[in-house]
Amino acid sequence: MTQRGGHDGAVRDGGPRRAGRRPLSSVVMSRSVRTTAGRLSWGLGDQAVSSLTNFAVGIFVARSLGVVDFGVFTLAWVTYGVVLNVSRGLATDPLVVRFSGVAAESWRAAVSRASGTALLVGLVSAAVSVLAGVALGGGVGVAFVALGLVLPALLLQDSWRFAFFAAGQGRRAFANDIVWAVALVPALVLAAGNGTVFGFVLAWGASGAVAAVYGCVQTRLLPRAAGTRQWLGQQRDLGSRYMVENVSNSGASQLRMYGVGAIAGLADVGAIRGAELLLGPFLALLMGLSLVAVPEAARVLRRSPHRLPLFCSVLGGGQAAAALVWGLTVLFLVPDSAGRLVLGSVWEPASALILPVTLSVTGAGVVAGAAAGLRALGAAPRSLRAQLFASSAYLTGGLAGAAVAGALGATWGSALAMWLGAAVWWSQLRAGLRELETTVSTDPPVAVPPRVDHEEMRMP
Repeated sequence: MTQRGGHDGAVRDGGPRRAGRRPLSSVVMSRSVRTTAGRLSWGLGDQAVSSLTNFAVGIFVARSLGVVDFGVFTLAWVTYGVVLNVSRGLATDPLVVRFSGVAAESWRAAVSRASGTALLVGLVSAAVSVLAGVALGGGVGVAFVALGLVLPALLLQDSWRFAFFAAGQGRRAFANDIVWAVALVPALVLAAGNGTVFGFVLAWGASGAVAAVYGCVQTRLLPRAAGTRQWLGQQRDLGSRYMVENVSNSGASQLRMYGVGAIAGLADVGAIRGAELLLGPFLALLMGLSLVAVPEAARVLRRSPHRLPLFCSVLGGGQAAAALVWGLTVLFLVPDSAGRLVLGSVWEPASALILPVTLSVTGAGVVAGAAAGLRALGAAPRSLRAQLFASSAYLTGGLAGAAVAGALGATWGSALAMWLGAAVWWSQLRAGLRELETTVSTDPPVAVPPRVDHEEMRMP
């Protein structure tokens, strides 16, 4: 007769367990960790391509045009960021929250409507950008006309990336960004021959259009702009809040750059952008994790809600530490000769801003952990509240600093504001987690529907 509770602990469910065999829970946990790591790796790989491509564009333009024209290019760039965040808030953020891990047919129907929404946002924004460019005139106006010509394609390409990550198919997003990077090489060569901001904006956008078309081939889907009204109606509770949240974030950056340009001049705008470019490799990590952070946080919430705080802490703390290490490395170990080789004449004014920009990006890493948790909870009112405070502080700190000490004051003011915002983000996450605990403790048990694993999902 087998005695229970033998000295080797090899008894499971009342019977002996074969020596050397791992517990089923351990096997499942190990497989889950490997699957999650795989998705994170594709997210990092994709964003590495995207961010390093943007980094290369920034370096190429800075060296080709000088600090003033690079400031003009930066104004078009940050304006694109605002429009991109409108598109994400209305189209792809709700897609990631509600259609991560669903059946293939549901995913396809949602992606078709979400990408159509992104395309329509691009068309409307393009018209506004062109009209604004014509009204402004001069170098800035020409840059905005060029931006309007490429906005629809850029937003469509971005929507494909988020669709792939919602499906757990990060390798397809990676392939799409590789196509953009390859197309960008000849486009930049042609733009260099032209030597104008207009030419560089067109080169950047036209190569993105190639990737947008390739996304249609990958998904075998076409964007359904006619489905925009239905999509917006279905996602009204999330989309409107996420749009305001996103636009307040990117809008604060845009208005800060506009304000710095008006207060201190376009050269200071170029210097700030140059310092941000030096953080480019780390920003690839930050943005890469952000692509997959919300889907992963949502999985943690579904499977082990009590682990969500730890997930958010590790995510935010890890990104903050990486940002600090990278920024200090650039500050203390990169010689002036290497900096001038990379940024040309932009290096001198940009190098004085490395420390405050590093601290600002470190704070953004801390924010990212709390933001992923609030998105996973679906606590749109709380994340909106935190973002509005953070954006207002960021804009106020940046402009006040610019008025006192130009680009240097703007970056220090923004860094201080970023950390104040991080404190508010985490206070909102803690409140959201307390609400979750209260709901779980008072609600009766419910049946859990079968889960569709991303890795089992197949796309044609």
